[in-house]
Amino acid sequence: MILRIFEVRAREGKTETLRRKLEDTSVSVVEGHRGNHGHLFGDELSPDGRDLVFISLWEDMDAVQARFGEHWDQSYLPAGYAELIESHSLKHFRVRGRVDADALASLALASSG
Repeated sequence: MILRIFEVRAREGKTETLRRKLEDTSVSVVEGHRGNHGHLFGDELSPDGRDLVFISLWEDMDAVQARFGEHWDQSYLPAGYAELIESHSLKHFRVRGRVDADALASLALASSG
């Protein structure tokens, strides 16, 4: 299993708009695609709260590459994101050890709405 972790810092005054886009648009980027096992997002526990993360869980790298194409290792920014973002990064991690069935079920619930 692969964790695809998109970290982003919102431009000043754009955090709420970006948060809504993550909740709506980013979900549609991964949801229902072959090999996707769910997603979640959150915001940093900091005074300014401008740092956000969107995490998706994939069956394997083949599934990631099938969804994101030859530029799978670059951030995919849907229309309307660039003007909201100060900086961003993308990382992929291999899940090690046992994958907890309850955690997967929670991701599935997050994916379904």
